[in-house]
Amino acid sequence: MIKHFYTKKALSYCKFLRNNATDSEKLLWYYLKKKQMGGFKFRRQQPIGPYIVDFYCASVKLIVELDGSLHNHQKRKYHDLERDKFLSKEGHTILRIQCHEIFRNSEGVLETIWSYLTKLCPSNMKND
Repeated sequence: MIKHFYTKKALSYCKFLRNNATDSEKLLWYYLKKKQMGGFKFRRQQPIGPYIVDFYCASVKLIVELDGSLHNHQKRKYHDLERDKFLSKEGHTILRIQCHEIFRNSEGVLETIWSYLTKLCPSNMKND
């Protein structure tokens, strides 16, 4: 049995984030939901340790983060760096995409995500 270490408060906040998604999150989720990306299952607003990630593919431990202008501030950059260090140490790969890119070049964004998925996935691995 898998034990999760997140709190009810974190789960409640995840639900809030899913219900109040940004336009860029909604658009990317449109392409990732229901295993549309080559059969890979993604979750959105997934708690991992003390953090909540935008999109997560557990089978290959890929995290996709959509970064808006808030992530350009120095304090936020430091927080993102610390967060990425923790998640990387736990074996996750983090792919950061600027929010505007999903609108300007959705095909390119999806190709980039696909590239990461295929690179991280052993050929005999089943997607879950």
